[in-house]
Order: sequence, then structure tokens, then C-alpha cells
Amino acid sequence: MGILEEKLSKHPFVSLSKEIKQRGIYPYFRQIEGKQGTEVDMGGHHVLMFGSNAYTGLTGDQRVIDAGCAAMQKYGSGCAGSRFLNGTLDIHVQLEKELAEFVGKDDCLCISTGFTVNSGVIPQLVSKDDYVICDDRDHASIVDGRRLSFATQLHYKHNDMADLERVLQRCDPDKVKLIVVDGVFSMEGDLCKLPEIVELKHKYNASIMVDEAHGLGVFGRQGRGVCDHFGLTDEVDLIMGTFSKSLASIGGFIAANQEIIDALRHMVRTYIFSASCTPAATAAAREALRIIKSEPERLEALWSVTNYALSRFKEEGFEIGDTESPIIPLYVRDVDKTFVVVARAFEEGVFINPVIPPACGPQDTLVRFALMANHTNEQVDRAVVALKKVFKELDIIK
Repeated sequence: MGILEEKLSKHPFVSLSKEIKQRGIYPYFRQIEGKQGTEVDMGGHHVLMFGSNAYTGLTGDQRVIDAGCAAMQKYGSGCAGSRFLNGTLDIHVQLEKELAEFVGKDDCLCISTGFTVNSGVIPQLVSKDDYVICDDRDHASIVDGRRLSFATQLHYKHNDMADLERVLQRCDPDKVKLIVVDGVFSMEGDLCKLPEIVELKHKYNASIMVDEAHGLGVFGRQGRGVCDHFGLTDEVDLIMGTFSKSLASIGGFIAANQEIIDALRHMVRTYIFSASCTPAATAAAREALRIIKSEPERLEALWSVTNYALSRFKEEGFEIGDTESPIIPLYVRDVDKTFVVVARAFEEGVFINPVIPPACGPQDTLVRFALMANHTNEQVDRAVVALKKVFKELDIIK
């Protein structure tokens, strides 16, 4: 074994993956044999899908599929270049205008993935004399964007506004202080304290960037996001979103006022040096956005089934934390048991995701149960019965 292979083989997660594979409880990279919906065929099992981020339930919608197919017929399978050079299509520009209007900003840029929005945009907003300030539980893409910047990197305890103020007090008042925060935290399902963050923005002359990956299509008027939910869109300097969740596609965007977008258009390396979003992905996201705006009953259905699931889990004694969203954490608080729960749930016909370190602390491990607009109360009941059986077997709940 070479030096590189030996080093990688000793990585903690590699060692853990080997161990759980040997025990038959490895939960990752399972193959789905068809469209993602509320129920899927996976590895020879027919299971309820409660591990998806498709909150609007549009990934299998025929209108979205048809829009993607039509765009591929018209524009081909790819753009063979970046937006900066030969990769800009008219549908890219149209989608950017529609997204900017939807989230309440002047303009936006579409970038090939949501991850590369954060990893590309954040480093361009701050320089070596500035500050980038993050919540402890911000998404990995925000963390990587922060690390790629030359700014002073600061963070505050999760949703702890006193700690955020303590951090802001340390900063030079004349430098950029960029607070980057998830609107909805993707593992625990709670919301950022945006009203309080806005107050601190004004007190310390800071700027705010909100990641709406899990808020778009879920919160606010017509699903416009957490910023709209709080009525604070105008107070937020930059709004980021993805296509891979409520918009049933792949890609992402950053929206802001015209001056910021004009600057970023010529600065963001993941935009300038990456191939542009494919025609099919772009058209699918546009159609999903159109459906979200025209079908308010979809959002109503999502919240109806979410509230039903929240009440059912509480009734059965599950610990679900402070979630305020269709993301419901079911706390296990033991790394080994978390893997066993996921494996046993799969055997019982329920697909859920494990959340273990480094995504959380060892004492905070959980399984993530997420709702879609087209889930039914009956499907929730089936899942709750199965999960209660598993949690009781493992002595997690009584």
C-alpha cells in the first residue's frame, strides 16, 4: 500500500464505513430503481421515501419532465462551456429574471450546483481585511465558501444571538462583516432567528446572506422562502437557493441588488469557470417554479401533512427537538444505534437518513424524516408505526 492509500485508509469515516459494512448496516449509496416519489423501489425493497428533499413533490411531475425533454430537444444535452463564454442560453436569462422576481431581488445568477453557489460567491464578497461570520450549524457549502475566503473567519453558537453580538463586537466597524446563515437548518429543521440577526445588522453595520435551500417552496407567500416568511426580504443583502429540492432539478442561484449581481457576474470563479446549467435542468427548474406559483394547494398540502406528522411523532414519544419545518429530526443520541435504526427501518419499509458526526455532535445523532407535498397521512401513519417499533426495540423510546 502506498503512502496516499495508507493515509486515506486511516481516515475515521473510512474506518467506520468498513466496520458498518461488515455488520450489514451500511446506509449509503442505495440504488433507487425509478422516479423519486413518496414510495420507491430500492435494492429489492419497496419503501416509503422519507429521506428526500423534494418538498414540493415535483421530481416525478410529468409537466416538469416534459419541460426538460423539450429543452433537450431544442438546445441539446449540454452547453459545452461556461456562462461567461459560450454557455448562456436565453432560458438561463429568463429563469434568472423569474427567480429574482420570486425572491424579491433585482437580479440573480444561476450556477451549476447549489454547493458551488456558496463555495463560489462567499469568497468574492469578503477580502483579507473583512469578516465572514457563520452559525455553527451552517451547511457544508457555506463552511467551504468561508474557508476559501481570505477574510477573518468567525462563528457563533447555533441561533445564539448574544454570541453573535459578541462576535460582531470584535470586528473592525469599518470593514465588511458578512453574516451567512441557513434560513432552515437542514438537519434539525429549525429556522434562523432572522429578525434578531437583522437588528444586529443595523447595530453593527453588517451584511446578511441567507441560504434558502430548504426554505424555498416551503415558507413564505407562494413558497418564496424564510426571508419572505419573516417579511424581511429587503433587509437581506443576498439570497441563495437551490434547484435540487423544491425546484425538482439541479443547480442553484444567488440573488441580490443589481450592483452586487453585476460585480459577482465577473468575479465568481464557480460561475465563470464551470459549465453552465444544462438545458434540461434549467427548463425543469423553470417549470417547477411556474407550478409552485400557480398551485398554492401544493404548499397547503405540504404543511397539512407536516403538521400531522409532527403531532403523530409527539404523541408516540419521539424526541423531535425544535423543528419548525417539514424536516423532522428523530433523536437517537448514539452513533451506533443511529445506523441500526436506519437499517431496521429499511427492513420495515421506511427509508430515512442518518445524521452523525461531523454533521452533528456525537450526543446529538438523529435520523432525518422529511415530508413532501404529496405524502399522505396514511403513509405517515405507516412510517410512525414502523419507526416506533424500531425505536422501542433499541430502547430509544419507551
